Amino acid sequence: MPIVIPRDLPAYASLNEEKIFVMDRERAIRQDIRPIEIAILNLMPTKETTETQLLRLLGNSSLQVNITLIKTDSYASKHAAAEHMDRFYKNLSEVREMKFDGMIVTGAPVETIPFEDVKYWKELVSIMDFAQENVTSTIYICWGAQAALYHKFGIGKLPLCKKLFGVYPARASVKNDMLLKGMDDVFYIPNSRHTKVDEDAVRRCAEIKILAESDEAGIAIAKTHDNKSFFFTGHSEYDRFTLKNEYLRDLSKGLDISAPENYFCDDTLDKVDMKWKSTANLLFYNWLNYYVYQVTPFEL
Repeated sequence: MPIVIPRDLPAYASLNEEKIFVMDRERAIRQDIRPIEIAILNLMPTKETTETQLLRLLGNSSLQVNITLIKTDSYASKHAAAEHMDRFYKNLSEVREMKFDGMIVTGAPVETIPFEDVKYWKELVSIMDFAQENVTSTIYICWGAQAALYHKFGIGKLPLCKKLFGVYPARASVKNDMLLKGMDDVFYIPNSRHTKVDEDAVRRCAEIKILAESDEAGIAIAKTHDNKSFFFTGHSEYDRFTLKNEYLRDLSKGLDISAPENYFCDDTLDKVDMKWKSTANLLFYNWLNYYVYQVTPFEL
């Protein structure tokens, strides 16, 4: 079944070329089924790239998925065209009366800034509170996961002595959680961050269940026991060359950055084995199926 997005959203052409089943709303309204409503709060500077990455994964299921892209009012992206944001994104005031089956809150390049000093922090808090009351289940990614853990449970973040940058193996910490159904014993997740969650505080929190951990990257995936909030500390949604592009960007800025670990296949930076693709597809498919579709009310 398709993912439903506007035909003129840039991701539409890319996903259609990849043979991912996308559909515009004019065709979708003729389908006699109840679509799943998913909201995406996209805080990443590379709006169009992140849209494509997430929509690719949400389109890998048998469900018809309607997408609502959300932006912050308190901060306007410097990297995305205003026309793109005005055409395809809504703010919280425009969706406040809506209900959603699922929501995704992305990461953002603000991890070294105290939470309360982030320009849109108060608005993000309002959106997270909205999700708690009006969304069946929400995935928080990377800094988004740190922000949610801080707001919901007062769990802080800690600086790393060196940027965690690369693709790292992880293992399940529990048996038979449906989010990890079909996963290999060892699975891989890209990471790109200067901070980590306070893992001791996470382990002490009775409301949180740790699902997967990595020797190198620490807690990889956790959730609340009510399944309303999932915390992904890495970027399983990343494309094949996302880490490469980040590496080249930082080199061009003259930053002291090492090549991403467990990533390049040779010294020329031309070859990358994408060892996390199946992980990403399973995580989002399982979340959409077991924690959204199978538990969300038919009448929103």
